[in-house]
Amino acid sequence: MAQPIQLTAPSQVSYLKPTGLFINNEFVPSISGQTLSTVNPYDESVIDSVASVGSKDIDLAVASARNAFKSEEWQSLAGYDRGFLLTRLADLCHRDKHILATIDAWDNGKPYEQALGEDLAEVISVFRYYGGWPDKIHGQTIPTSEAKLAYTRQEPIGVCGQIIPWNNPVMMAAWKLGPALACGNTVVIKAAKQTPLSIPYLASLIKEAVFPAGVVIVVNGLGATAGAAMASHLDVDKIAFTGSTNTGKAIMKAAASNLKTITLETGGKSPLLVFEDANLGQAVKWSRVGIMSNMGQICTSTSRIYVQEGIYETFVEKFKQYTIENSIVGNQFDPQVNHRPQVSAAQKSRILGYLETAKCEGAQLVLGDDQPSPDDKGYFVKPIIFKDSNRDMTPVREEVFGPFVVTQSFKDQKDAVEKAIDTEYGLGAALFTEIITCAHKVAASIQAGMVWVCTRRYNYSHFAIPFGGYKQSGIGRELGEYALSAYTQVKALHVNLGTWL
Repeated sequence: MAQPIQLTAPSQVSYLKPTGLFINNEFVPSISGQTLSTVNPYDESVIDSVASVGSKDIDLAVASARNAFKSEEWQSLAGYDRGFLLTRLADLCHRDKHILATIDAWDNGKPYEQALGEDLAEVISVFRYYGGWPDKIHGQTIPTSEAKLAYTRQEPIGVCGQIIPWNNPVMMAAWKLGPALACGNTVVIKAAKQTPLSIPYLASLIKEAVFPAGVVIVVNGLGATAGAAMASHLDVDKIAFTGSTNTGKAIMKAAASNLKTITLETGGKSPLLVFEDANLGQAVKWSRVGIMSNMGQICTSTSRIYVQEGIYETFVEKFKQYTIENSIVGNQFDPQVNHRPQVSAAQKSRILGYLETAKCEGAQLVLGDDQPSPDDKGYFVKPIIFKDSNRDMTPVREEVFGPFVVTQSFKDQKDAVEKAIDTEYGLGAALFTEIITCAHKVAASIQAGMVWVCTRRYNYSHFAIPFGGYKQSGIGRELGEYALSAYTQVKALHVNLGTWL
């Protein structure tokens, strides 16, 4: 067994950090012997290292999950009892929410208050929600004739590989684990290399909740090795991934090895439309929330803002001033701060690269020319706002994934919709208007998996509302009842009630 070690965060919260891989309800050393280091984005100090798995570790993990899936202990567990396990896990997450929130804030750089009040609140709600589903997942009878009984069964898919992103680690884990376990599957889940600490701690709570051994396997590792091995593995029946579109495409190709069921939640370039009749104060407020929350590291961030011509200049000025007044830069554990560092040096460099590209391509910089010196500690990027962009500019076409927004005017409703859907992505969108007919018509015309009207919450969606995208923003839906269909398969049974032939 791999022995835990004690870590103390800058907030002085201490916890026992599990080490190794979580296999068969125990933490064990990796076969590869390789490690990953994780860094505090605020000051670039190394927090610790974790085991990084190779293909042989994935083979062991998948075999353990397969054995658990076939075991009598898991197969014979009544739906009500599976639900009780999930509910108990929710209670344990509630008990240790301050630890899980501390880990994600430390590891990711996100505000502790956000990790606790938003991410962990959703983790608990998601597990409780799916805890109510297992004894309600069932088939139906189908009337055919007096001589035949036809009915269906909703059965689990099998071993599910799940790959989660770094921007909301423990929350994304709950989104995927909840429906998968509710439906009776077993899971091998891999955290992102940038944020490997919170999911092993969640695994320790899964053991404490007394899930059968092997039902949940937790590994850490690089996408090119561990993720690729999981996606192409012939004994993995389903793959679920949240991350970039390019990586999603690679996973989709690898999953063809045995025609895995796939769920992909990939990139976004979400538009936000502001019509002349909108409540300008609310539109400005929610526009800042839509792009600056979590330092823009949200797949549904409204990173393209289109404003009707008559109020465009006024909006841009108010948006700039409101962003300046409401952006306090600092460390993730300071409650007075609301703008923390990006997750990594690579992410910081990527965002600042787009800043220079936008200037070279002719967009007008409104805010963000006073970025920290490259010698300054921490992966900080101050809010960036451009005006007078156009469809051909690189930052208008590509996902930046940072506190970076481009703005442009539109003439009328038709022009607004055309500009909003002029993208390969279709994850989210938002619009502000006081005319209800305009709101419904425009929302229906936008090609996106979700549309916010006169609001723009940063945190995706409610746990019972489906989440997913159109076009190159993904395949399938997470959350709510909709996610259950992604983790079950239908079996039709035909029973002859007449004379046996």
